[in-house]
Amino acid sequence: MMVRHNLFGVLGLLFLGVRGQSDNLGLSDGYITISTANFNAKIVKDAQVLASLTPAGSTFDFLPYDKISVRANNGQYHWGDITFRYRQQGATSWIDGNSATARKPITAVTTGALAASNLAPTLTTSPLNITREWINVSGDLGLRFTIANSGASTIELGSLGFPAEFNSIFTNRAATDIQRLCSLSDPYIGMHAGYIRANPISGTGAALVVTPLNGTDTPFEGYRNLAEQSFASTGYGSQTFEGFYEWQVLTKAWAEKEWAGVTPWNPPSSRTLTPGQSMQFGVRFSIAKGGVRDLDATVSGTGTPVAVGVPGYIIPRGSPAQLFLQSSSSVSSISSDPSGALAVKEVSTGSYTITPSSTAWGRVRLTVNYANGKTQTIHYHVTKASADVLSNLGTFLTTKQWFTDTSDPFGRAYSVMTYDYEVGAIVTQDPRVWIAGLSDEGGTGAYLAAMMKQSIQPNADEVAKLEMFVDKVLWGTIQTSDFAVRKSIFYYDKSALPSYPYKTTFDWGSWTSWNKASAYAIDRAYNYVHVTAAYWSMYRVARAYPSLVKSHTWDWYLLQAYNTIIRAMKSDVGYNRDGLMGETVFGEILADLTREGKTTEASALSAAMKSRAANWDSEAVPYGSEMAWDSTGQEGVYYWSKYFGYTNTETKTVNSVLGYMPTVPHWGWNGNARRYWDNIYGGKLQRIERQIHHYGSGLNAQVLLSAFRKNTSDWYMLQVGYGGTSGPLSNINQDGFAAASFHSWPNTLKWDGYSGDYGPGFLGMALGSGTYVAQHKTFGLLVYGGTLTSSAGASSVTVTTYGPVRRKVFIGPLNVLLTTDAGVIDGFSYASDGSSISLTLNQIPGGPSATSAVLWIETTSGSAKYTVSSPTVTQSRQGWAIPLSSSAVTVQLKRA
Repeated sequence: MMVRHNLFGVLGLLFLGVRGQSDNLGLSDGYITISTANFNAKIVKDAQVLASLTPAGSTFDFLPYDKISVRANNGQYHWGDITFRYRQQGATSWIDGNSATARKPITAVTTGALAASNLAPTLTTSPLNITREWINVSGDLGLRFTIANSGASTIELGSLGFPAEFNSIFTNRAATDIQRLCSLSDPYIGMHAGYIRANPISGTGAALVVTPLNGTDTPFEGYRNLAEQSFASTGYGSQTFEGFYEWQVLTKAWAEKEWAGVTPWNPPSSRTLTPGQSMQFGVRFSIAKGGVRDLDATVSGTGTPVAVGVPGYIIPRGSPAQLFLQSSSSVSSISSDPSGALAVKEVSTGSYTITPSSTAWGRVRLTVNYANGKTQTIHYHVTKASADVLSNLGTFLTTKQWFTDTSDPFGRAYSVMTYDYEVGAIVTQDPRVWIAGLSDEGGTGAYLAAMMKQSIQPNADEVAKLEMFVDKVLWGTIQTSDFAVRKSIFYYDKSALPSYPYKTTFDWGSWTSWNKASAYAIDRAYNYVHVTAAYWSMYRVARAYPSLVKSHTWDWYLLQAYNTIIRAMKSDVGYNRDGLMGETVFGEILADLTREGKTTEASALSAAMKSRAANWDSEAVPYGSEMAWDSTGQEGVYYWSKYFGYTNTETKTVNSVLGYMPTVPHWGWNGNARRYWDNIYGGKLQRIERQIHHYGSGLNAQVLLSAFRKNTSDWYMLQVGYGGTSGPLSNINQDGFAAASFHSWPNTLKWDGYSGDYGPGFLGMALGSGTYVAQHKTFGLLVYGGTLTSSAGASSVTVTTYGPVRRKVFIGPLNVLLTTDAGVIDGFSYASDGSSISLTLNQIPGGPSATSAVLWIETTSGSAKYTVSSPTVTQSRQGWAIPLSSSAVTVQLKRA
């Protein structure tokens, strides 16, 4: 995303100015205060919508009660509002109903509820008579609607939605106030097992979950973004206020109209009401007192089925995954859509093996029907085998996205550039000049992914092209001779290039269309990370596969990376005191400098990073960014706080990531770090919306996976983190094109046309992914990125690896991390008592051969140490040099 020096950035242009705001809610008439064992709440008296919701004994409000005075206009939504569409039987057109459109004081009624009202005064005249009740549900708060057909004809109800409001308004708040007051929510669009989860943005304290109300038939069928007028007081639909959504029970009317041609998450449905018939719908608000880690238990406590997938819901063809179902009712049937895409085998009660077919690809919905009539949908994304995904990506990047026009006046040949998949062409021009200018995340995404791919799956032809890119474009054009990095090498400047055929259909009048001087500025620290990572990747290739690299030696690449970091820390570069997305690679470079004996450089780099970490440790909210709120700084803050022992900031940062990164049984939201504005800066379809698996997923996953390696008792961090690190695989289509993100609005549900800023997420996956073994208190021994092949209770555990990164293994029960720099780890086994470990190393299938691989052994907790007992090896670069051959090599480790 691009720098913009005001609160709202480019999104401020979307505001329609300061308008007068009205009190259509009737705030002046006061509130009804209600209490249950678990909640204290305030309901606006005239409208009977929810204004405040705090857990009993707490002052934290999940709703924006402090902003209610600027959210009282018609068209601004709150819990308790209702939207619907209906038509008389035989009619073709739908009629809309919406309690927020033209508010009038409702009619209070007595039903025995905490508060109840008839909504007729605030709805347009219709044959539907709607009563709303706020009820006490075993100490929780319930919201129930009774919809009756008071007309003479049968009615089809084709849409029914409950707007969901939370305090996710960052506008005009200081960073400390955002942390103190705000909360974030995420959906699980899982029918009768669906829910909305919300938690404080800090990631600490009690969490909230909204589930279907028992006694009603209220599936979570759809999740629709709500349009509201944007006022300067809150900035709805901006970088500081994403906007709200609604829980949709019925979606047929939308699917027929606005969503036509789009495959929704769940099959659209409607309900029929005969004259005099009524139906009840509702939701239940519950508190997870133990916070985000307690959400599944809280959901289960409401009688709602719970599903847990391992390693998550993005799974490769042919590799078995695990699914655990927890429900008070037995399973009557399980099916997949497309049919046969997933083979389901019951292992034991509530435990299943899920295996994608050899031809499955893309979105797959698993439908679980329970004996009590409830239906649960679990949403998977099936990829090709991980090695094939990487291979396809590398090929696409270095062929379709390979720019070779040597007459280009901007000097972009030869390079891997942004691509528009929808038109099948490289993006050589865009008014957001960085997208075509090989800098910023939006312009580096392609080459960064191509480079990082070599660090885990090198290919000789691809490496040769990327060496050309380094010598002809990266070093000398993107980067100056003093290691500074330009903001873009494409620009709009008719005075500098009077004859260049800039597209006249574009608007070149925005701030985004920099002239040459502005494009060549070197003041954005984020850009330095991409260049650094490119050099580091080539260093790793040159070190492990020296025959592949022709232009420079390994130490040239390593020192280029080092000098780029040091240049980024100079005073003429902005944002270098903030955490930078992707800067975990700085830590890899520090480790490699140390291993290579370059002590002077290692000391200088360490000192530069410690200065930043010490500063972060003094700040209440050390996650500065170009934006008013962001999820990019946490990665760097965490890495260096952990490295230098600033444990308070380390812990605070893990919690911060958990505040915006959920786990739910849906591939799109599981491990999806909150991003919603980046399509404005790097996407083809430019709008504010929740992005699915934008680069935040892969980057923030590194924090949680690292934290799990330090504390293996916290399985929740692994579940969320592995979901995030798997995200970048879903972006890659069957041709190998990697999209910037997936559009989550239900009228779209597709991958963006641009490759855009995909690369940083892939970097996070390359550095964080691997095979992880964990012990779960309920589910037993679990493997992420591999398959457990030994039986329960055996004296040893055996695992076969799969996944995109087969050079990293973490054995949680032993707190041991094993990493190699070449080849792959085919599998491993370990004695249950931790006395020995065996692993099998091999060459990359179909890839280049290495003469040896360095194996690094790290104990992440405790005092146990392991050494190589077989074969005979020598120490190298603070690890063990393992000779490789054309056949597999078994390496034995013993506990010292």
